[in-house]
Amino acid sequence: MTAPLREPLVIESAELKLIELPLLNPFRIATGTMVKKTIPIVVVRAGGYEGYAEGVADVLPDYLPETIVSSMMMIRDVFLPQVVGKPLTNPQAVERLFRPWRDHQMAKASVEMAIWDLWAKSQGLPLWQILGGTRSEVEVGVSLGIKEIARTLQDVEIHVQQGYRRIKLKVMPGHDLKLLDAVRARFPDVHLTVDANCCYTLADLPILRAMDKYNLDYIEQPLAWNDLHDHVKLQAALATPICLDECIRTLPDARKALASDAGRVVNIKVGRLGGHTVAKQVHDLCLSYHVPVWCGGMLEAGIGRAHNIHLCTLEQFSRPGDTSSSSRYFERDIVLEKLETENGLMPIPASGAGIGVTMDWDYVEAITLSSESFRA
Repeated sequence: MTAPLREPLVIESAELKLIELPLLNPFRIATGTMVKKTIPIVVVRAGGYEGYAEGVADVLPDYLPETIVSSMMMIRDVFLPQVVGKPLTNPQAVERLFRPWRDHQMAKASVEMAIWDLWAKSQGLPLWQILGGTRSEVEVGVSLGIKEIARTLQDVEIHVQQGYRRIKLKVMPGHDLKLLDAVRARFPDVHLTVDANCCYTLADLPILRAMDKYNLDYIEQPLAWNDLHDHVKLQAALATPICLDECIRTLPDARKALASDAGRVVNIKVGRLGGHTVAKQVHDLCLSYHVPVWCGGMLEAGIGRAHNIHLCTLEQFSRPGDTSSSSRYFERDIVLEKLETENGLMPIPASGAGIGVTMDWDYVEAITLSSESFRA
């Protein structure tokens, strides 16, 4: 093994790839249906080590405004040129370096997370230890897309039998209370949540209030992606905690949300927040407020999933996350290791330092749509 680096890290070269990975089954939410996942892959190199990360932007701006096109442009034209050939004293320096550019958190995260992986490998340590994690395995739930109610009941049964610690149902107007009636009648004791992906308004308050009777752990992002104000009003009207997702894109967003009681649970998605540095800051803020957090998924392949698992080892991740088995989504993953749960627990990838997984380069090259190289 190459000796750990003791001097500032200088990124010698980088690659930006775009791959297309088919999903085993269509995944439907309130804003649309996905049948394949298009993923930017960032590779950074220094001192004989490689760091990896995935981008999580969608093809269309149906989650947040950032898209694959805008994210790839910012990675290519702005963020990689800012780090290749430059000395970095620690991974947190990347977040400070990228501050002048507004938004584009997903593009920032793609580069920043790859550098965290590289840094951990250069120190000979797993990423969870570098981040300050405390667990060797993390609790896992599942997210079930919108299907007819009978099929959803079958899916819930399968995943309850597999030991998953939380069932999350995607809902939307017209596909909500009848679904909850059916699921709760069949599974009265399962830990159950719903995710609305921003598709309700305050005019739907009677429906959202009716959800209080189903003993949900939380209602995730019921209102608009950029509206904390109405979430404050809604939380005051509900007994069920609101979990905020799309509304929390920065540390100030999280501070304002917690101070105003816009939500009582926070979904931390490292890609949505710009990387591990801000994700950990939001985690620490929630810890100070005694607000539970969990890690949401963006249909990541093995690299992004591994990053999420390491992040979930932090203390305040006290709710099961979306880091379920990779085989639920993909026939073949882009890493050689099997990221699979057992009885609702996901072990931390343990194949060496960094994120602990190995890229399946033969498969990655077979599904690559484009590839660009950057050198100092």
